[in-house]
Amino acid sequence: MASPSLPALIFDLDGTLVDTAPDLLGAMNAVLVRQGRGTVDPQTLRHMVGFGAASLIRQAMAATGEPAAEERLPELVSHFVAHYSAHIADASAPFPGVIDTLTMLKTQGIPMGVLTNKPHELALPLLDALGLSRFFGAIHGAGRFSYVKPDPRVFHHVVEELAGDPNAPALMIGDSTTDAKTARAANVPVILLSYGYTPEPVETLGADAVTGDFRDIPALARKLAKI
Repeated sequence: MASPSLPALIFDLDGTLVDTAPDLLGAMNAVLVRQGRGTVDPQTLRHMVGFGAASLIRQAMAATGEPAAEERLPELVSHFVAHYSAHIADASAPFPGVIDTLTMLKTQGIPMGVLTNKPHELALPLLDALGLSRFFGAIHGAGRFSYVKPDPRVFHHVVEELAGDPNAPALMIGDSTTDAKTARAANVPVILLSYGYTPEPVETLGADAVTGDFRDIPALARKLAKI
C-alpha cells in the first residue's frame, strides 16, 4: 500500500475546524445573567476563547464587573459546562471548506487527528453532532492527560495514536499562540488560520504559514513537508 502523500495533520478544534463562538457565547452569557451581570458581545467573546472554561469565565466576569473570586470558579465552570453541553451544537458549524477538505484528505489516506484544550467530554459530542468525528483517527481533549497544549507530550500522543510512532512526521494546524507554541515545543511546522479567535494578529505568532481559507491546508502542508 502506498504511503500517505502528507504527514499526519493535527488540528485544533475551536476557531480552526468549527466556529463554536455562538454556543460558547450563549453558555457564557447564561452564567453572567445568573450572576446578575450584563452580557458580552460576540466580538468580545471571540478574543476570550481558547484558554479553557475557567479562563473564559475569569475574563468575562472581569469585563462585566468585579473579577470572579477564585473559590467560586468551580461552581461557575460547572454552570457553564452544563449549559454548553445542553446546547453544544445549536449554532456551531464547521468553517467554510472544512468538510470538503477533510473529505479529500481522508480519501487520500492522510492520517488526521484533533488536539484541543476543550474538555474531552465536550470535544467528542461536538464533533459527533457535526459529523466530523469520522475524519479523525485520534481525538484528544483536555482531561485525557494531566497536561494540555502547549505541552508537546500531548501532541506526540496524538501522533503516536495515528502513526504508531510519537516522532512520525506531523504538522500542527490551529489558530492561536497556544497552537504555535505547541508546534515549536514539538519541533514540527505549524499552519495558523487567520479567521480564528486569537486576540493577537495571527501573522505575529511565528507560524510557518498563515491562511484565511481552510482549503489552502493541503497545498501549504505539502509545501512545508517538502513533498
